[in-house]
Amino acid sequence: MNKIIKYVLLDIVKSKIVIAYTLFLLLLSIGLFTLGGSADKGILSLLNLVLLTVPLISIVFATTHFYNSYEFMELLVAQPINRKKIFLSEYLGVAFSLSGAFILGVGVPVLLFGGGLTGLYLLLTGVFITFIFVGMAFLASVSTRDKAKGIGIALLLWFYFALIYDGLVLFILYVFADYPLEYATLAMTALNPIDLGRIIVLLNLDVSALMGYTGALYKSIFGSLLGVGAAFGLLLLWVLLPVLSSRRIFSRRDL
Repeated sequence: MNKIIKYVLLDIVKSKIVIAYTLFLLLLSIGLFTLGGSADKGILSLLNLVLLTVPLISIVFATTHFYNSYEFMELLVAQPINRKKIFLSEYLGVAFSLSGAFILGVGVPVLLFGGGLTGLYLLLTGVFITFIFVGMAFLASVSTRDKAKGIGIALLLWFYFALIYDGLVLFILYVFADYPLEYATLAMTALNPIDLGRIIVLLNLDVSALMGYTGALYKSIFGSLLGVGAAFGLLLLWVLLPVLSSRRIFSRRDL
């Protein structure tokens, strides 16, 4: 399994796309920190961009890689190697390489400009988001052998979590504005990893003061170390759900 992960990592690291992705994040991060004037403003600007671009690039790249590696996986399946190990090796290879690119591209500017604990939360959130959307990409890929259809499903997943979900939440809050929805809003936040990551970083920036009673509720729950640990625990659950589901499908289907 370790040899397969190493092979996948070396293959992806040589990719011009991953190198371009790293440089894009690096230049963008330095630019936002420079223009922001302070570390907190730079992190706030970077957060909004990270929560859109990182999931998109992760899910598109991982889906494309899965289909391009189909013949390689067929060759491995023909060997006396457990299918689950093959799948996890492919997944970890892609997730580690994209996470490494993210850490280099964003982590170096965060350290240089003094991001502190908030910067650490931003990095952890970005890594979790990468693992989550790589898992979703693999789930979309194992669901169909049609590459175009698989990429389409992956893009729909990104579109839903990045854009549509927030619109649905706002619609629900508007329709039921006369009812106390603070705890319902908290539950709906947990159902979207992007929103959950955003809340973790924003609360550490004390932006919750601008969010009214709901922000105070978020602060009371996620403001402590125990609350932050619970939030990252939910993100870990978001990592496991698509990975375990797609691994189950992969181990049973005909290649």
